[in-house]
Amino acid sequence: MAMAWLLVIVAGLFETGFAVSLKLSDGFTRLWPTIGFCVFALASFGLLTLSLKKLDVGPAYAVWTGIGASGTAVYGMAFLGDLVSPFKILSITLVIVGVIGLQLSGSASEPGDRPPQL
Repeated sequence: MAMAWLLVIVAGLFETGFAVSLKLSDGFTRLWPTIGFCVFALASFGLLTLSLKKLDVGPAYAVWTGIGASGTAVYGMAFLGDLVSPFKILSITLVIVGVIGLQLSGSASEPGDRPPQL
């Protein structure tokens, strides 16, 4: 199960990469950022897909999007000239705390221990 969470974390970092590449691609008009977007997106979704074989979708998806959203916001502030404000930093912190809380809430059983829900 620890390996599945590691896959989610790496997938979240790749999500940050595809979001930043999307911005840098200038509407898919710049070749290398567009290629970067494709590579990062495939890696991110691929790793998330592998992790979902072992993890519940809700917490895994929340961690993935939380890392991606927070990482993208921090990257934008650090390297792309996005506005930095105490409220924005607090909001990013709250996203991270919420994702950690959701992940720590866990589930009572492994996904394979119960029948699929529709």
